[in-house]
Amino acid sequence: MEVILREDVEKLGARGQVVKVASGYARNFLLPKRLAVAATESNKKIVEQERHAHLRREAKESADAGDLGKMLNGVVINISQKAGDNDQLFGSVTSKDIADLLEKQGYNIDRRKIQMDNAIKTLGEHKVPIRLHRDVTAEITVNVAKEE
Repeated sequence: MEVILREDVEKLGARGQVVKVASGYARNFLLPKRLAVAATESNKKIVEQERHAHLRREAKESADAGDLGKMLNGVVINISQKAGDNDQLFGSVTSKDIADLLEKQGYNIDRRKIQMDNAIKTLGEHKVPIRLHRDVTAEITVNVAKEE
């Protein structure tokens, strides 16, 4: 059965692509989840219009993220935390803490976009990447100082 993908499906194809799949896979998975539609002439026209709208929206989001990334690069955040003698923090600095401090500076960033493998647990200067868009990543500096 031939279907037109409405979304990117891993190991199958990209949005707008016409692919041949087993009829059971299409009937039981792709069509009910609205990941694909049957490959008819009218559906091809509709999916093409959706694809153009998606590309315009994606280009606008990418441009907005690029502008925000330029503003965010070089931003420095200062955090005071209680720490022990060997510069180990008693708590940790998480992506939520960084998002809250960015919001106080006027940047509304979702905490899930802050790319931290682990929470910051030591004093000092740390570089933290923020993934604003699939193609746009900004880097901020987080200075963690000892609370007096």
